[in-house]
Amino acid sequence: MPTSTALPDFPDDDPADLAWWLRLSLAEGVGPATARRLLAAFGLPGQLWQADPRALAAVVSPALAARLLRAPTPAVRAQIAATLAWLHQPGHAILTLADSRYPPALLEIADPPLLLYLRGEPAWLSAEAVAVVGSRNATAQGIAHASRFSRELSRTGLTIVSGLALGIDAAAHEGGLDGPGSTVAVIGTGIDIVYPRRHETLAARIAAAGCIVSEYPLGTPPLASNFPRRNRLISGLARAVLVVEAAAQSGSLITARMAAEQGRDVFAIPGSIHAPLAKGCHQLIRQGAKLVETTQDMLDELPSRQAVRAANPSPQSLVEDDAMTSLVMQAMAHDPVDTDTLAARCGLEAAALAGLLLTLELAGRIELLPGALYRRLE
Repeated sequence: MPTSTALPDFPDDDPADLAWWLRLSLAEGVGPATARRLLAAFGLPGQLWQADPRALAAVVSPALAARLLRAPTPAVRAQIAATLAWLHQPGHAILTLADSRYPPALLEIADPPLLLYLRGEPAWLSAEAVAVVGSRNATAQGIAHASRFSRELSRTGLTIVSGLALGIDAAAHEGGLDGPGSTVAVIGTGIDIVYPRRHETLAARIAAAGCIVSEYPLGTPPLASNFPRRNRLISGLARAVLVVEAAAQSGSLITARMAAEQGRDVFAIPGSIHAPLAKGCHQLIRQGAKLVETTQDMLDELPSRQAVRAANPSPQSLVEDDAMTSLVMQAMAHDPVDTDTLAARCGLEAAALAGLLLTLELAGRIELLPGALYRRLE
């Protein structure tokens, strides 16, 4: 390998090493589509710099090929060093397109990011999820709707995806944290930046109990152009998108459009014909989004929940007679218990347990306490 393309202080004998992925992602003039084209042609990023220059120039323009073959600039070297140092801190991770933990749902979209920077548990990105989005200037009623829908969906085991913005997004994350499904925040800045700043406490809670994800390098400021682009990840990570409140011209409508293009279901909550923040939802409904008034309206449309209902056609019978219910009630006792402990005691999967817990709670047989702890009332 020519010495001009080596990365001093980083392993240069392993083409799969993260330093090479970072170098490719930071290369001037290389966007995600070009990066994927290079990977398709040469394999792992480190192999790109071992390729014959003429082969490289056959995939990208000669000017870009020449630029790629130059030694990395001091700024790129410093960014790689800072990123690798950040990665060594607890709770931090970076997923590449070749990582087995990369969320399968994002591999289905047209433009998956080359890298995902994470704070929290990567497994949440592969959980069954619903996105909840809406206005930053939400009404009190909209905030209440977002919080309630997200909380109830989370209690069935669905993960809530949103964008950490003011208004509906924040309420959605709060609701998601109130159930075992938890929440994922997709941000439009570097992973080391919380925007808006007033959400630093909320972001810390999400990183501890869920996951925060960004496709942007460390230090990326809150540029206006980044937020519409990150919306494709909000819809891409989810199997459905719920729009709670949105003006006629709204970023939430961009998310809904991207969801439809990605083959995701789109739901919208209606409002007063006189309310400006209902106009976007009404527009979506006219265009084919499904009108919802309760979380059950959404659950009735989700294929995975339809399979659960087919296997358990009578929820009331499940509460009264099913042996699984008896097992859970005996395992719960009267002391507060978290779902992980309860699942271990019962030998049940988290999704099946979450649905049963919601049914028992609605039947008044158990109660949900702060911290996502459950206690039997009988």
